[in-house]
Amino acid sequence: MDTATSSPPASPAPLWATILEPGSSLHPTLLLLLDGAFALLLFVFIGLLFLTRGNVHLIALVVIECCLWASVKWFVHELQQVQTDEAQKDVRKDSPTVVENEESRSASSKHKEE
Repeated sequence: MDTATSSPPASPAPLWATILEPGSSLHPTLLLLLDGAFALLLFVFIGLLFLTRGNVHLIALVVIECCLWASVKWFVHELQQVQTDEAQKDVRKDSPTVVENEESRSASSKHKEE
């Protein structure tokens, strides 16, 4: 088989090529790598804690690392929630029956208030 004429197999874009694109912060592979890096860093800090017999500075670093990890997980969770909310709003905009039902509810509530 001639390798010059054969085309390379179609494969998804590598993670490193998509890192700077919008929405890449929710890429599952990136999130897995991020969790792995945080876990490895925590493992190193805990190992150093045992070797130094509980150095106060390392305890502070462990606390900071855990807070950073938790804040990143919270941010990703909130970002996913916002995206699902926007997707639901788009679906509601596209559906005329939902819009009509919401309009009729708001009109009936205005009449009840009067």
